[in-house]
This record gives sequence, structure tokens and C-alpha cells, in this order.
Amino acid sequence: MGCGRKDNIGGTSHRHEGCVSDVVKTILDIQNQAVDDDCDNCGTSCYLEPLGGLVSPTRRNADTRVFMLLNANGLPFFAFFSTPEGAVLPSVFFRVEDVFDSCATLRVVAPWDEEEPVNLLNDDETGISMGLLSEVISFRKTDTCLTVDLSCFCGVQCVKDVNLHICD
Repeated sequence: MGCGRKDNIGGTSHRHEGCVSDVVKTILDIQNQAVDDDCDNCGTSCYLEPLGGLVSPTRRNADTRVFMLLNANGLPFFAFFSTPEGAVLPSVFFRVEDVFDSCATLRVVAPWDEEEPVNLLNDDETGISMGLLSEVISFRKTDTCLTVDLSCFCGVQCVKDVNLHICD
């Protein structure tokens, strides 16, 4: 189970989606409820999960649960996005847009400090500098999306509930 391993059940090899897929599907459900209900101002159902609970109990201030995916070594998966100025930077932060089977479409979420995107690349530009994660204080939506196989990851870490203005 998990990490893309195959389980041998009754002499037959089966691929198990694992808990990462379950968590990402749950994040999508929670986000969809917030976007659907907040965009049409009908968020009165008692069954809605409180998106925004990672920051505060106010669901109306968040439309995205930002998360990281972790590989078998516990390191964050990253993808690239383009800034409005044309720079290409990496991010380890994502918003789930859709889930199908064990795959998901993710939107890259840009990490920001007070004034600009945070370049998370290490000094030799071969990977992510974990120390730079502490400089991230806010997030911005990007137009960059990618499709991933969720069975390739061993962990998912929720970071923060934010309002990326998905409805705008």
C-alpha cells in the first residue's frame, strides 16, 4: 500500500491508490464546496467542511487549501511557473483542480514574501532550498497546471487555507 507499490491479493497483483490520493480527493471536495457555495452566496449547509479552518474558523475567507506533495525521501515535489515578468520559478505549493482515478490536475501556487515571488531554488539551481520556505508569507494563483499520478507520492502536507480568488 502507498508509495505506488503493488499489493498481492489472492495471487493477483493490484495497484492501490493509497492515502495520498484519498487526502487530495478530500481537499478537492472541500475546495469545491467553498467555491460553489461562496461564489453563489449560498453557504448555509450544515454539512460543509470549514475551508479556512487551517487558519481561522471563517470559511468565507478561503477558497483553496494549499498543500505540498512529498516523495519517498520526505522531500517536496516541485513544478515551475512563470511570473508576469517572464521569470520561471519553482514552487512546492499546489491547489487541486480535479482528481480522476489515481491522477490529479494541480494548479501551481506561487510562493510570495511581502513584495515578490520567492525563488526557492538552491544556490546551484539543482533543487529546492528548504531554508527559503520560511520566507514564504503568502500565496498567489498561477495559470500553470500539471497532471500527476498520486500513487507516486508518499505524503501530503497541508500548509494553509487561503483565498486565491478562484471565482474572480
